[in-house]
Amino acid sequence: MKLAFLGLGVMGFPMAGHLAARGHDVVVYNRTAQKAAQWTARHKGRAAEDPATAAAGAEMVFSCLGDDPDVEAVMTAAAPAIGRGAVIVDHTTASPRLARLLAERFAAAGAGFVDAPVSGGQAGAEGGKLSIMCGGEAADVERARPVMEAYAARIVHIGPSGHGQLCKAVNQICIAGVLQGLAEGVHFARSAGLDLDRVHEAISGGAAQSWQMNNRMRTMAEDKFDFGFAVDWMRKDLRIALEDARASGARLPLTALVDQFYADVQAMGGGRLDTSSLLKRLK
Repeated sequence: MKLAFLGLGVMGFPMAGHLAARGHDVVVYNRTAQKAAQWTARHKGRAAEDPATAAAGAEMVFSCLGDDPDVEAVMTAAAPAIGRGAVIVDHTTASPRLARLLAERFAAAGAGFVDAPVSGGQAGAEGGKLSIMCGGEAADVERARPVMEAYAARIVHIGPSGHGQLCKAVNQICIAGVLQGLAEGVHFARSAGLDLDRVHEAISGGAAQSWQMNNRMRTMAEDKFDFGFAVDWMRKDLRIALEDARASGARLPLTALVDQFYADVQAMGGGRLDTSSLLKRLK
């Protein structure tokens, strides 16, 4: 298929690469042209100078950007070139409000729109093992499904437009609580003089086990945080969750608290550190 991929960050770069590896005709766009040049040097495909040129003639347009303003700007630029019958799949973690707005806008132009945020981090993107939660029309999700399978281990249609983003908010709410608990557990174990490797061996097979424990406990013990999902992005995601919670009347006291803990990490200069850096504020 002829595809466009807009946004080549730590997630989009490998995701677009998987599409090219499957034999699709991929045209990429990135605001930093150097990143697009790096992608074309590694993968079979072409780079466009602007979103409209990338999207022209594409059967599907994929995007993985930063926040609502980025999505709105890039989609507005690409929209005139997106033809009737095309499907737009936005993998950005953005607001449900924007997802609904874009779905309405593209539907009026005869195109489909799927909000499809992902979970699994950079490792999941590189390994083609992402979990994708989709909002939009079932027919559009099913059209995009075989293409998204190039980089996904799980694709679930949650519901109508915006529901993919709402599901991603649930994901981030759960992660925030788990990471704070893990940070406190590691801090307590250290303070008690326990061998953290043995602690992990003992508890990772029981009820306390989690993806975060298995993938972050040892790096936390080694004070390694210069990788993974950045605190700045986690705060953006939690802001979206908290805004929607206020609108729906949902109470998220722990999420609000952990969000402020992440603000502390940012104040310490840790905005680009992995989310497991919550441990740093306990020292």
